[in-house]
Amino acid sequence: MKQDFEQISRVSGFMHHNGGLYFREISENEYEFKATIREFHLNKREITHGGFICSLIDAGAGTAVHRTTNQKSCVTVSLDIKFITPSRKEDELIGNVQILKKTKSMVFVNCTLKKKDQLIASATGVWKVIRKI
Repeated sequence: MKQDFEQISRVSGFMHHNGGLYFREISENEYEFKATIREFHLNKREITHGGFICSLIDAGAGTAVHRTTNQKSCVTVSLDIKFITPSRKEDELIGNVQILKKTKSMVFVNCTLKKKDQLIASATGVWKVIRKI
C-alpha cells in the first residue's frame, strides 16, 4: 500500500507558512510524513527549534489520525515529546506514525522522527474525534 509522498500543505495555514508537510500512507495503521529543515526553522544555536519539532509531529500525527478516522475532525488532547538528538539545516526529517488504538471518540498514536537512521524525537499522543453538532 506504500505510496509516494504528497504535499498536503498547499493552501495557506500554519504548516504551509512553515515550509510544508509531505505525507503518505504505509498501511491502514501506519503513516509517514517528512519535511526538510530550512534556516528559518533554526534557533540561535543553529539547530532545529524544539517548537518546530513539536509542530511537525503534531501536524504529521494529526494528519494520520484524520486519515485513519475517514477524514473526521480531530483535535490533539495530549502530545508527549522526547527530544533525543538535534537536527540542522538541510536535514530531511521523516516521521513514522503508528495508530495504536482507535475508538469512536479517541485515537492513540506513537510517532518517531528521524534523520536517516538517527532518532531525533519520539512522541505519544491522544486525539479526540469531534462529532458534528
